[in-house]
Amino acid sequence: MTLTTIAAVFYLASSFLIYKRLKNQQSTSRWISLTPVLLALIIHTLVLNSQIYQPDGLNLGLLTAASLIAWLVCIQILLSSIYRPLESLGIIMFPLSAILMMLSQWVPSIHIVALHAGQLLQSHIMLSVVAYSLLMLAVLQAILLSVQDHALRAHHPGGIIRFMPPMHDMETLLFQMLGFAFLFLSTALISGFIFLDDLFAQHLVHKTVLSIIGWFILAILLFGRFRFGWRGKSAVRWTIASFFFLMLAYFGSKLVLEFII
Repeated sequence: MTLTTIAAVFYLASSFLIYKRLKNQQSTSRWISLTPVLLALIIHTLVLNSQIYQPDGLNLGLLTAASLIAWLVCIQILLSSIYRPLESLGIIMFPLSAILMMLSQWVPSIHIVALHAGQLLQSHIMLSVVAYSLLMLAVLQAILLSVQDHALRAHHPGGIIRFMPPMHDMETLLFQMLGFAFLFLSTALISGFIFLDDLFAQHLVHKTVLSIIGWFILAILLFGRFRFGWRGKSAVRWTIASFFFLMLAYFGSKLVLEFII
């Protein structure tokens, strides 16, 4: 059994234990269900290290990058669960992380960023990846918030919903995530304009424009929250819209370049 398979088993085990605990309203410690994902993340780290660091540079191909972002999201879920009962996000995210990790091993996905490009460019790339992962986690949180809102309005707050924090806390956490995502995305865009020769070159223009659109949508959402108190469905829709443009900017271009052209 390979390391990738072992990590996938741990991811799935943790997801199942979380689901079983919440569904059956078990009083056992939630850390019992989170221990497998901690082991999965350790192994996933080793897998990513072998995939990304290549002799001729950094491999950030489509599936490898997706696996990296999933790994970051799972870490954020685990860390967030220390302070709030947010492990329910792992029911969806942990199996998805397992799938992406397995695909990155099985399907060739190579896009080398040369090491001679320098630490500044690598920092720009990592800032972008962290921003994407934070926004992806915010989307999961937004969807969960939408489900919670619907259940409460329909007077069916059963199942997993009853184990979630109050909606006010869920919304506060969502906008904290969005605030950090906006900070990292802004820094990534600024560093891109500074460190890259021409962000509007032919091979980068679509990625730059889509990223800026996503940034503007996120900025409008945060301003709307601060100025008009936006929440609920408005927050969910704007969050998903921003995520859509950023994912299209990053993964859309990689999909075309690596698998279509």
